[in-house]
Amino acid sequence: MTDDAFWLLIERAAEQAGDRDEQAEWLAEELTRLPVEQIVGFQVQLSAHRSRADTWDLWAAARVIMGDFCSDEGFWAFQLWLLGLGHHTFDRVVAEPDLLAEVEPVRALAAKPIHTWSESDWPSWESLDYAAATAHQDATGRELGLEKALSNAGIDLPLTPVPADVDWNPADPAEVAARLPRLSLLFGARVR
Repeated sequence: MTDDAFWLLIERAAEQAGDRDEQAEWLAEELTRLPVEQIVGFQVQLSAHRSRADTWDLWAAARVIMGDFCSDEGFWAFQLWLLGLGHHTFDRVVAEPDLLAEVEPVRALAAKPIHTWSESDWPSWESLDYAAATAHQDATGRELGLEKALSNAGIDLPLTPVPADVDWNPADPAEVAARLPRLSLLFGARVR
């Protein structure tokens, strides 16, 4: 699957009516219309783009936004949510995580207390991670078929965040404020 085809599917899914689970279901249905190799290619692209967002700076940004609710799983789903913001926004934010302070959905979250966020407010799109596996199973009738196809091709996808950039402590408030000044200012009291 080409990069352009991947982003077109992601952006079209994010535009669909309904919640993120329904958007992921729409995406899975779209993927079933493609050749099986393209479904596998979508998952490879998803993992490659997600790994670009697997940085300590973005993990710190997710912690600024979500506070103590940003576990390993929370950051994993946050990376997927970033993809749903679209190719342009994703590329900008991966290059400079503090630009999240300019992203409208993030600004909307900062404007209200975290305990008032609805399920759809949370910067998380976990179900996106399962769209290709669902599509592959629907297209082939083979349970765990995507995982086997990836394994047979020698592709080992990570299952949890493992930032590969310079290690620092994203829980250190002074360092977070220095690395993410605009986002820290926007969320103020939540920065720990």
